[in-house]
Amino acid sequence: MDILNTAAILVTLSAIFMYINVKYVKLPNAIGLMLIALIMSLGLLVSGLLFPSLVPHYELLIHSIDFNKALMSGMLSFLLFAGALHVNIDDLLEQKWIITIMATLGVVGSTFLIGGGVYNLLPMLGLEIPFIFALVFGALISPTDPIAVIGILKQVGAPKSLETKMAGESLFNDGVGVVVFSVILGIAMGHGDASFSHISLLFLEEAVGGAFFGGTIGWIVYRLLKSIDHYEVEILLTLALVLGGYSLASYFHLSGPIAMVVAGLLIGNQGKAFAMSENTHTQLFSFWDLIDEFLNSVLFVLIGLEVLILTLTSQYIFAGLLAIPIVLFSRGVCVGIPVNLMKSVHTFTPHVVKILTWGGLRGGISVALALSIPETESRDLIIVMTYIVVVFSIVVQGLTVKPLIQYALKENV
Repeated sequence: MDILNTAAILVTLSAIFMYINVKYVKLPNAIGLMLIALIMSLGLLVSGLLFPSLVPHYELLIHSIDFNKALMSGMLSFLLFAGALHVNIDDLLEQKWIITIMATLGVVGSTFLIGGGVYNLLPMLGLEIPFIFALVFGALISPTDPIAVIGILKQVGAPKSLETKMAGESLFNDGVGVVVFSVILGIAMGHGDASFSHISLLFLEEAVGGAFFGGTIGWIVYRLLKSIDHYEVEILLTLALVLGGYSLASYFHLSGPIAMVVAGLLIGNQGKAFAMSENTHTQLFSFWDLIDEFLNSVLFVLIGLEVLILTLTSQYIFAGLLAIPIVLFSRGVCVGIPVNLMKSVHTFTPHVVKILTWGGLRGGISVALALSIPETESRDLIIVMTYIVVVFSIVVQGLTVKPLIQYALKENV
């Protein structure tokens, strides 16, 4: 199936599912779209049992989509830039220490806690996984992706500090998580130097180098935006910033996700304040809001459809269910420690640890990273565990975090 037909099917499904969700289901878009796609996928699986001749057709569609490439080399740059545009840098700086700790040490700590838990508990199900691949799973499932929760936070009038913590952490820990995953997977496949000095240098090169590169290209585009008042050209300049900047970052072995976050913050704050007319600001931000909504729709439909190609054995399903409490426990530890350490110098929203733990949804990045693992004995198990954790996270946590936040706000009154 060629790329045009595949794109046509995905966009059509996304539009139909979004209509159904907005008109009838009325759930947050991310949750509703994925649920509808998941239900459709389960229906296709049942129909495949009844009419085996249908199976090759939907398998052809799914196998024609390289989920990892579509997200990591395409959608992610747009999604991170669009998300960063709306984050107020002053609010971010007020929360800089807690966000930095959760997005760096939190991701690394979570990787080892989850990896250790999975490695030690899977034998109870008669399954074994090498420790290094348990860490690979820990690395890919640690980054949070609270796209759905940000909308819920705004609906319930959550404190700005809480919204900033969750948005800022998710933007930066996506980039850090990809770097950590790449390093550990390289070691697992025998392609990387496992020494602490080499890992530290590689991490600094990708993460810090990516931030510096994002700031540099963001500043160049900011200067160009400031020298002109023509919103069509300015939108094209930001498109070039995302597409060209992400490609260049990858070419130079820098973190493209972190580069896009830094560039988005610069354009969304400095650019908005000093380089855009009111008309340009309205048009440019509306354009990126539409891009964000469109790509998120396609992303969550893709997540729902991926169930069609999973190796769903009973052991693998139970392994995924076992991974859920391990992931939640690790998230709670890695959020709770920095919050409790900083309580003496920083004021937090009541029940902030519970909200950040339960609201730390896992999403498309985790699925994409799992699908990027080369063929090994552990690959299918990791993909199924990842998928089950992500679906539980988006559906169960996403649908129940709103009452949790409302309860916390009542406690604050």
